Amino acid sequence: MSECNYRILIVEDDRAIGEMMKRHLIQWAYDVHMAENFHDILGEVSRFQPDLILLDLLLPHYNGFYWCKEIRKVFKIPIVFVSSAGDNMNIVMAMDMGGDDFIVKPFDLAVLTAKVGAILRRSYSYAGKVNVIEHSGMVLNLSDATVSYKGAKAELSKNEFQILTLLMENAGSIVSRDTIMMQLWDSEDFIDDNTLTVNVTRIRKKLKDIGLLDIVKTKKGQGYLIE
Repeated sequence: MSECNYRILIVEDDRAIGEMMKRHLIQWAYDVHMAENFHDILGEVSRFQPDLILLDLLLPHYNGFYWCKEIRKVFKIPIVFVSSAGDNMNIVMAMDMGGDDFIVKPFDLAVLTAKVGAILRRSYSYAGKVNVIEHSGMVLNLSDATVSYKGAKAELSKNEFQILTLLMENAGSIVSRDTIMMQLWDSEDFIDDNTLTVNVTRIRKKLKDIGLLDIVKTKKGQGYLIE
């Protein structure tokens, strides 16, 4: 059973699939709510305050890409896309929009449970703790996904935070691109290499904005390094 009653919001156009997921997740002691108002998914998120969102891609009015983008403007809640439109382009777009994983329909309920549990553990492993990683004056706050240096602070997206955490946990050692992608998405099968490059570029810009220049090094053909 789940270690605590995490709250899961299901945004699913197919009622039968949504109810199936809900019944199964309730058996694992999750607190599950199904979205009713597809005009106002942000309102559903605000009212239910979920710890994780299962988001269908094909929805009435606006698709899952739109709602993921809107949710990301306000919340840092983990988002897992669940869709039959599981071609590589849609999966990469989902990750670029801020998604944390993608489950292709039809799926095994055991796979759903495993992925939900893994993402919740990964996302909330530091819940309730004030925890930081420090390196050369740079401080990564694990409780609020911010990085600071000499009083200046920058907020990180979910993917940026996970990448920088991995690099700082391994400061002084090269972290391969494959290792980073596995950390982010659990599988390399659909990952466009450019997606990782874009995220690292964004991290570097945010670090530069707070006064940290060239702290993330590229090791050609190997990966990235924080010295």
